[in-house]
Amino acid sequence: MQDRPYIVIMAGGIGSRFWPYSRNSRPKQFLDILGVGRSLLQMTYDRFLEIAQPDRFYVVTNQMYHDLVMEQLPDLKPEQILTEPLRRNTAACAAYAAYKINVVDPEATLIVTPADQLILQENKFIATIKKAVEAAKVKGRLITLGIRPNRPDTGYGYIQYHENEDGDCAMKVKTFTEKPNIKLAKTFLESGDFVWNSGMFVWKVASLLDAFHENMPDVADAFEEGRHHFGQPTEQEFIFRAYSLVKNVSLDLGIMEKSDNVYVILGDYGWSDVGSWISLHGLREKDENSNVIEANTLLFDTKNCFIKTDSDKLVVVEGLDNYLINETENVLLICKLDGEKKFRDFVANAKKKGEDFI
Repeated sequence: MQDRPYIVIMAGGIGSRFWPYSRNSRPKQFLDILGVGRSLLQMTYDRFLEIAQPDRFYVVTNQMYHDLVMEQLPDLKPEQILTEPLRRNTAACAAYAAYKINVVDPEATLIVTPADQLILQENKFIATIKKAVEAAKVKGRLITLGIRPNRPDTGYGYIQYHENEDGDCAMKVKTFTEKPNIKLAKTFLESGDFVWNSGMFVWKVASLLDAFHENMPDVADAFEEGRHHFGQPTEQEFIFRAYSLVKNVSLDLGIMEKSDNVYVILGDYGWSDVGSWISLHGLREKDENSNVIEANTLLFDTKNCFIKTDSDKLVVVEGLDNYLINETENVLLICKLDGEKKFRDFVANAKKKGEDFI
């Protein structure tokens, strides 16, 4: 690719649905979730090295994770790690990176990706990304990647699109739908014109800044004056002020669902957002009873479980089906494996017991 894009990795989340393995001090993007010797952040970085040099990467993360990013991605310079003083969701995250990169390269193409996704067929993925970069050259276009669904999953958002008649791989988006109920998810799957929302985006930096001015003027106003501060000693002071002025809004809600210039490019490359214990259970090797075991265990009449501990103690389990058992440091969690909607409550109540538990 002649004009190699900039890669913006969003790595500021706390991974609460992987609690207690994922903690505030070291959330899931910094963990070797898959047992391959690389964290999810490192795997994301590795994936994009085929189309971008290390100096084209920017990682946006919470300020408390700056040293973790430096530790895991030593090829990056400190100025490539953009630290957020407050959690303000993906719109502010993308704005920070876009306004900063715009000062350096106003013709830049940005690929914005979460740090915690799994791609099994990376050659197919890179081919899709290259198509998206090409499609994003059209002025004003905002490109998102859609994943062809193979089941009526209620854990993902969905994108409905208009079929193209001119052979363009970028298809105009019709609607976005947040995580639907199972009945609606089945309808989406049967219709054939819905795809999963991957949360990955490609656009020219100018196209995104125009979209912020049109759809989120408060964000545009907050970050516009940053050109006088980016790369200067005053940058962090400015960023704290900007983040204190903007709301907690996602890119999907703030930009993509409002804009009339959003296009989707379809992909099928073994994608998972690795968003919960049950999604990880689907990816890991299992025993003859569909149990994922990362512990010293004795199991009796137990199936479809995920058992993981960080000690050598013997875990004896009898009569469980669809359960998670996880012991990490000072927390032992036993709950339904598919009960991911309750994890916010688990974490909130654990916090009342003390900060050391989260």
